[in-house]
Amino acid sequence: MGISLQDQLLKAGLVDKKKASDVRKEKQKQAKQVRKGSAKSTDEVKQAAREARRAQVERDRQLNLQRKAEADKRAIKAQIRQLVEMNQVVLEGGELPYSFTDGSKIKKLYVTEQVQSRLSRGQLAIARFDDRYAVVPIGVAEKIQQRDADTIVLRNQSEAQVDAEDPYADFQVPDDLMW
Repeated sequence: MGISLQDQLLKAGLVDKKKASDVRKEKQKQAKQVRKGSAKSTDEVKQAAREARRAQVERDRQLNLQRKAEADKRAIKAQIRQLVEMNQVVLEGGELPYSFTDGSKIKKLYVTEQVQSRLSRGQLAIARFDDRYAVVPIGVAEKIQQRDADTIVLRNQSEAQVDAEDPYADFQVPDDLMW
C-alpha cells in the first residue's frame, strides 16, 4: 500500500508532526459534525475558503512589498557606501581642525589647508557613513544626496549665489574664520 500524502510531507520535512496532528484533529472534527448534521453547507465552506485565500494573497503581497522596500534600502545604502569609498578625499596629515554640525552636535575633522579651503568654497562636502565621516567631491555629494539626503552632513554653497535683498551682503565672512 502507498504512503499517504501527509506521511510523504512529513518525510520530506515540509510539515512538522504538530501541524500534521492538528490537521488530523480538524478532519475528525469536521467528519463528526457531518455525521451529526451540524456541518456547514458546502457553499459556506467554499466561501470561507475563498475568503481565506484572498486574505492570504493580500498578506503575501504586503510581505513582498515590505521585503522589496528593505532590499531597495539595502541597495541604496550599498551604492552610497561604494560612492563614498571610491571617491573620498584622503585626510591623512591634516593638522587644521574643521568644525561642522551634525544635527545638534558639533563635530571636528582634521584636514589640510587645501581641503579646508575647498570645503569652505563648496567644492567638497562631508558625508556620514558607517559611523564616521568622509570628505567627498561636490559631484559625488549630489549623487549621494539624490539617493539619501540625510547622508550629506555639510555641503557649502558656492559664493556665486548671493541674495539681492540680503542686509548682510556687504559683510563677507573671512575664509580663514575658525570656530
